[in-house]
Amino acid sequence: MDFRVLGPVEAHRGGLRIPLSGSKVHTVLAALLLARGRVVSDSRLNFLLWGWEPPATSGAQIYTYMSRLRKLLGEEVRIERRPPGYLLQAPDSTVDLLEFERLDRLGRAALARGHHQEAGALLAEALGHWRGSALANVTEHLAEAELPQLEEARMHALESRIEADLALGRHEQLTAELTGLVARFPLREKLRAQLMTAFYRSGRQSDALQSYYEGRALLADQLGIDPGEALGSTYAAVLEGTRGPGPGGATRLVPEQDAGGGAPDTLPPDVDGFVGRDAEARTLRAQLAESAAGRGPRQVLVTGMAGVGKTALAVHVAHAAAGDFPDGRLFAELSGADGRPRRPREVLAGILRDLGEHLGEAGGAAPASGAAADRREREELVRLCRARTAGRRLLVVLDGAAEGRLLDPLLAGLPDAVVLITGRARLTQVTGARTTALAPLGDAAAFDLLAATAGRARLLAEPDAADDLIGYCGGLPLALRITGSRLTARPFWPVARLAQRMAVPQNRLRELSFGGLDMAAALLPSLYALPAPARAVLARLAGIGAEPFPAHRAAGRLGTTEATAEQWLEQLVDGALLDLCGVDLRGRPLYRFHELVLLFAATQPAPPRDQPRSAAAR
Repeated sequence: MDFRVLGPVEAHRGGLRIPLSGSKVHTVLAALLLARGRVVSDSRLNFLLWGWEPPATSGAQIYTYMSRLRKLLGEEVRIERRPPGYLLQAPDSTVDLLEFERLDRLGRAALARGHHQEAGALLAEALGHWRGSALANVTEHLAEAELPQLEEARMHALESRIEADLALGRHEQLTAELTGLVARFPLREKLRAQLMTAFYRSGRQSDALQSYYEGRALLADQLGIDPGEALGSTYAAVLEGTRGPGPGGATRLVPEQDAGGGAPDTLPPDVDGFVGRDAEARTLRAQLAESAAGRGPRQVLVTGMAGVGKTALAVHVAHAAAGDFPDGRLFAELSGADGRPRRPREVLAGILRDLGEHLGEAGGAAPASGAAADRREREELVRLCRARTAGRRLLVVLDGAAEGRLLDPLLAGLPDAVVLITGRARLTQVTGARTTALAPLGDAAAFDLLAATAGRARLLAEPDAADDLIGYCGGLPLALRITGSRLTARPFWPVARLAQRMAVPQNRLRELSFGGLDMAAALLPSLYALPAPARAVLARLAGIGAEPFPAHRAAGRLGTTEATAEQWLEQLVDGALLDLCGVDLRGRPLYRFHELVLLFAATQPAPPRDQPRSAAAR
């Protein structure tokens, strides 16, 4: 028997839900389960069912509810009358709350030992037992008595999991999640401090400071207090670029050498167990060495669809190239957590701060008073960047370029630096840049990457299931890392169990979300970058299949001409949501969707039949 209280109260036998009707029956079952093997008194049951005014027949009604539960739950569950109340005994059953608490304890212990990857996996699995608001179908009396402590336990586990992820260098993936959490829980100071840390490590100092100012104002207005130690110390650390507070020690906000005045290094940590891109890594490493020696273009570009591993490759190569750039290595995100491009002056201001430039309070992030003022401010930041980087052997990684025109002021400010750029599409504005286009991994490399996370012996013990998982991930490193993390967090699962869950196409993207990594979320910026009519095209083509197809086949689905369909398909190619994979016998281009893109497209709302219009009609 499987009991669940971390969501609607439910009982399952053999994977099938047992039908329980009415909030009173659910309340009685929840009260017995929450007692954890102790007797629940009649007076306690009276209060949880009816509050301070139970009916005269309350004893008889409770007896009826108990009898109904005994009949529904069967012999493997014993509900006994133990004066002054009732006791539930189910030694061979599981309760999601007890499993959550066990995993939470193990995760916190691993975190205290500094085993961050183990802690993150355990805490993520613990949080996976939650299916929404706990006790969702019980009386208000039980919810008011038990829900606050359950929600607090959930929040503590969530904060601990985020702490582990921050220690693993996952600040970029955390910014969107933390932004949403702080919006929902604006007075939780630890969450706000974690958001500030994630912003700062992502080169977004102005956003970190803005979050602090908003939190300070809320605490003053609503509670009449100042920020506590965690939030105040994190604020000081952001300002000083030194260390910030953390449980059991200090949380590093910037690299060690920066605090001591050495060459700046704001690269994220290298990916653990980096595998699968040896040839591309060697090529990029050689290109950076040539650029550093003045024998090649100053810009190097890495392109590919979402989840293909552009950032991981760029960071790995940048770490390997440390010896070629003794004056420092900087990292700047060009897109925000919502996938929208950041303003060039905001990026320039962040680079200048990393180089030790003391800017004004706005630092280029606040809106200017007009277009002319905005242009002047940007030009001044470009001038400062040129002055601070002149003659220095410096590597700058610009991650997530979405629009080539937004790169112009950045590259103008970094003429002497070597710039490694990642983006979903080829950027024609980066004149002369050598481009490495990443394709999904082959099966052998995908196996190596999955084995690096989940364990080679475990995969070799179930080769067919391992092959299925690799196929479902479609060669995307992000999907493979999520899959491997799921297996690591469930050491007693057969590999075939996860393969069976991912075999259902409608479930696959849901399974590819774990521990702060989410395949569908990674594809969202590519979707948002498209004009609305092109998004409609993507939704219409969700059922076209993963085999190569010509434009005239798409035209039939879209109800338009072949020429118009080809215009829309080219927009999807430019947006890295569709591949050109060859030509047919008549020399016409063939297109192919990645299967995960098709599953993602199927989740998008279908447009009206008279959409989209042709590109010429827009």
